[in-house]
Amino acid sequence: MTPLPQIMVAPNGARRKKADHPAIPVTIAETVATAKACFKAGAGGLHAHVRDENEDHVLDAGLYRELIAEMAIQVPDMLVQITTEAVGRYSAQKQRQLVRDVTPMAVSIGMKEMLSDGDTKAARDLYHSAAEGGIAVQHIVYSADELTELIANVKSGIIPPRPLMLLFVLGRYTEGQQSNPAALTPFLSELGKSDLDADWAVCAFGSNETVCLDAALKAVGKVRVGFENSLWNADGSLAKDNQQRVSDIAALVE
Repeated sequence: MTPLPQIMVAPNGARRKKADHPAIPVTIAETVATAKACFKAGAGGLHAHVRDENEDHVLDAGLYRELIAEMAIQVPDMLVQITTEAVGRYSAQKQRQLVRDVTPMAVSIGMKEMLSDGDTKAARDLYHSAAEGGIAVQHIVYSADELTELIANVKSGIIPPRPLMLLFVLGRYTEGQQSNPAALTPFLSELGKSDLDADWAVCAFGSNETVCLDAALKAVGKVRVGFENSLWNADGSLAKDNQQRVSDIAALVE
């Protein structure tokens, strides 16, 4: 199963639109072009959201399959990770069905969302069928307490223990959010208490994105960068595009 790339780009997310920044990709063609530029800048993976004609986030299997097919042609060496993010619009059942319909190489799943309907059997079936099918599942975790719950779900067999891939979110999707690199410590402390071997990465918000991702890299973690989480450079200036953000983080690795 493909491990997490050291740098993954999240170029659009589910919330921001062209009105927020003209370089946010909202069509498949724009997303592929952005991914190609970011791959050249040092990103090994694409965290992909697809949008409808109104630029709204959608869990559309057909659009995801189209994006994956275009990526295979134009950026074949770049991992494509789809998302099941609900954004308050989609049920856990719809999220599970998306994974089955697309069968991607990789997918990010919020554990809280996947278990939101209380159907632990359906969630377990999805997690285990994904593992058996070679789909790399990255679990989105927003707090140390949530990580504790995830570890408990691994111990109980709901989530397979290997491979365990995590994304530690330093902050929340709120207006003006500025992440703090110190927020990484509770995650690593909680993970260290377990006997689990995890492939983990970090994403962060605001102009502190760079310093937070630098802290993750120094802790031998991996990172996700891009306009989903931050539009800003380390000096507080507005970034030109996703490629600029990837280049800045790639420079930290070098």
